[in-house]
Order: sequence, then structure tokens, then C-alpha cells
Amino acid sequence: MASMDERRDAAEKKFAHDEELRFKAMARRNKLLGLWAAEKLGQSGADAEAYARSVIMADFEESGEEDVFRKIRKDFDAANVAETDAEIRAKMEELLAKAKLDVLAD
Repeated sequence: MASMDERRDAAEKKFAHDEELRFKAMARRNKLLGLWAAEKLGQSGADAEAYARSVIMADFEESGEEDVFRKIRKDFDAANVAETDAEIRAKMEELLAKAKLDVLAD
């Protein structure tokens, strides 16, 4: 019986750890994405950092990453930035892969 409890506890700890890493990777990806988008929008320095924070915050609007995509798409459209949906999504995937490696390296 103790063995089953230990397995359950280990599985719960692993799940919690994996979720924490996923959260950190997504937050890091959103920051990197925000900085990339800010550059495309002609922002730099403190303005770029503030924009990156706004992208991070956009991820809390709903589950999944569509809220982040919509924010970037809307801001690009408003500023006439010529990036396609596919290019934005590809950048999101690229930066998520980088963020996962960064988080695991920490």
C-alpha cells in the first residue's frame, strides 16, 4: 500500500514540476515574442520591454496561446507590419523551442 502512495506522490510531484516548467517556458516565449514584435513595431528600450510585458499579460486572457497570437496580429495590423499569420505562428513555435531549452538550462 505504501508503494502505491509513494508512486502517486511521485507522479503528482512530477506533474507539478512539469507544469511549472511549461509555465516558465511559455512566459519566456511570450517575452521573447514580445521583444521580437516590438522590434517589428519600431520600438526599443523601455518601450520594447513594456510591450513584451503586455504580450505576457495577454496570455492570461484565456487558455491556450490564441490570445497572444491575436494581440500580435491586431498590433501588427494597426501598424501595417507585413507579417503573415503563418510567419507569426512559426516565430511563436521557434521561440517556444528556444524558451524550453533556456528554462531547462536554468
